[in-house]
Formats: sequence, C-alpha cells, structure tokens
Amino acid sequence: MAKAIQNPIRVMRVIARMNIGGPAVQVAELIRGLNPVEFDQRLFTGFCESNEADYVDTVATDLKVFRIDGFGRRVSLYRDFKALITLVIEIRKFKPHVIHTHTFKAGFLGRIASIISLHPSLRVHTFHGHLLNGYFSPLKRSIIIIAEKTLAMFTSELLAVGDKVRQDLLQAGIGTIEKFGLMPPGLVVGPLTSKEEAQKSLGLAVGQLQCAFIGRVTQIKRPDRFLNVVSEIKKRGIEMNFFIAGDGDQLETCRKRIVNESLPVNILGWQNNIEKVLSAADIVVLTSDNEGTPLSLIQGGMAGLAVVTTNVGSIPEIVLNGTTGIITTTDVQEIANALEKISSDKDFRMLLGTAAKKFTLSNFGVKRLVLDHENLYKKLISSQAKS
Repeated sequence: MAKAIQNPIRVMRVIARMNIGGPAVQVAELIRGLNPVEFDQRLFTGFCESNEADYVDTVATDLKVFRIDGFGRRVSLYRDFKALITLVIEIRKFKPHVIHTHTFKAGFLGRIASIISLHPSLRVHTFHGHLLNGYFSPLKRSIIIIAEKTLAMFTSELLAVGDKVRQDLLQAGIGTIEKFGLMPPGLVVGPLTSKEEAQKSLGLAVGQLQCAFIGRVTQIKRPDRFLNVVSEIKKRGIEMNFFIAGDGDQLETCRKRIVNESLPVNILGWQNNIEKVLSAADIVVLTSDNEGTPLSLIQGGMAGLAVVTTNVGSIPEIVLNGTTGIITTTDVQEIANALEKISSDKDFRMLLGTAAKKFTLSNFGVKRLVLDHENLYKKLISSQAKS
C-alpha cells in the first residue's frame, strides 16, 4: 500500500492565458484562497493577445505566475510544441501531486505534458464552458471531441461549471458521469460605491437608467445582437442608456456602428474595478450564442441587479427566470421586450435584484469554491494512497 502524501500538497495550475474573463477570475480566487499551509500552488500561463487585457497585469497583480513562452490563444505547431516541452520540464522540476488544467488548450497541452513527463500526478481538468457549439466547423468540432474523449481516459477528475455544460459533454461521449463533477463558480464582489459617484467616474449620464454589457466583445457573445437590441429600444422611444465594459476583436466594428446609428451606448473598454461598473448599472444584459456559466450575471446578481439573458449554456442554473431575472430566446424583439418590462416597472426591477442578490450570494460564494477544491484534492490523493 502506498504511503499517504504529506502536506503541503503541490498543485500545478495551468491555463493558456489569463485574459480578463470567467476562467481567469476563478483561477485567481483559487490561487489566493487555498490554505497555503496545506497546499503549495504554482500558476503556469502564457500571454494574452494585443487586443486582450491580462487579468494578472491589470487586476490580480498580487499573483505570482510562471509565464510559458508559446502558450496563448493562437494555434501554432512550433509555439505549441515549445510550450509542451516547457510544461514537461516544469512538471519534472515541481513534481506536483495534482495538475489542474483550465480551458481547452491548457487541458490539451497540460495533460499531454503530464503523460509524457512520466511523473505520477493526478490530473484534474475544468471545463469552464465548451467548444462544441458556435466556435468551429463540423470537422474541427469532431477533432476536438476525439481529443477530449481520449484525454478524459487519462484524467482523474473532470469538472464542469454547470450541469448543462456537463450534460453536453457527456452526450458527446466525453468522460463518464462517475468522474465528471460539478464545480459552480465562486465569486466575491467588494463594496459598491454610490450609483451617482460611479456613473460620474465612468463618464456616464447621471440619473438615467443604465444597462450594462459586460465581457469580451467577440462574436460568440454577439455584440451585434446587443446593438440590434439597443436599436430596437431606441426605436421604441424608451429612455435607457447602455454601456459596454469590455474589449475584443469586435469592438471597433461596434464603435463604428454606434457612431453611424447614433446609438445610446458608451464604450468603457476593459475595467479593472468591477465594483464600479456594477455600481453604475441598473440592469445587466447578455446576448450570447454560447456560454458556460457567465460570471457577469453572477456578479450582477451579487450587486442586486436584474439581468436579461439569452437561454444558453448553464444560465438557467444561475438565473431563475422571472425571479432573479428574465431569460429569453435569442430573438431581438423578445430581449427588447424584457428590457422594456424591467425598465418601466421599478418595483419589479428592484424585486428581481433583491432576489438575485440572495440567490447568488447563497450559491456562488468564493469560500465554497475554495473549500470544494481543497476537499476534492484531498479526496483524490487519499484514494490514490489507498490504491
């Protein structure tokens, strides 16, 4: 019988890039939150694209990271191979008890590196969403599924941020229910400032209803649909302003359309103070074609804001339709109808926000996220020691 592993438990956390978004926030909270007496963590990541803000550089400046040259968003045989070899070397040096990968590329290269290294680490992979819908051609999707199916066989524990994400992956034949756990996001939102102060600071019209689009301005988030909704709201003569807190490859296209159509939208770009953004908003809207478990909706709920969102991914698990927000189809008219209803009825808006705050704080706190990970690692190591 193998000996029990002594503390501290060495955890190698791998993510391809720490661009501002849900996975980076979750990784940062885990690095900060796990008990340093019991866990020795190291974060290995690459570099963001020029049009992306790096969460470590702009927000989580307290984190120590090990940067891997070649690791990042783009696919490049040379750079990816270089990153793979670096990961193998780092595994052999650090000798982690657990290698925990986050998002697709890190999961692919990180788990292969673990296998090649021959070091007997436990492998954990978190699907913060999935790439099965809306990202790639059918051929590329098939290749991704084959890769994930294969790697799942060499993974100790698979985690999904929501049950819908898990069910999608299981239906595609990726993993088994026995090794596929649920790990909902865990967040903390700091103190909020006054609405007037926040709106002034961000250059927004004070005293007017503000609806926020928070997140990456990329095609899967459908900023074009968002602007279609704004156009419809304007056409109906509804007094509502909008702002975009984020950046991405679609931002300039959005900027041009906003100017050309004189749409009531302010572009704030990336914001490293989410509390200020939430303080300035009255409503949060999400218009995506695909999501895992979007943190912007959880953060909005924790700030007591009503949300309007398309029914994609695991959203019904974090937004209770008609109770904490309104879930719609992807139809522009339906989204606009929901916004009109919330904007015209202040009591209803406040009721949704109050319920959202209670629900999100109870179910998506960062302490729960940290404790769940600590217990998972201990359980896996205990099982390994008994085998």
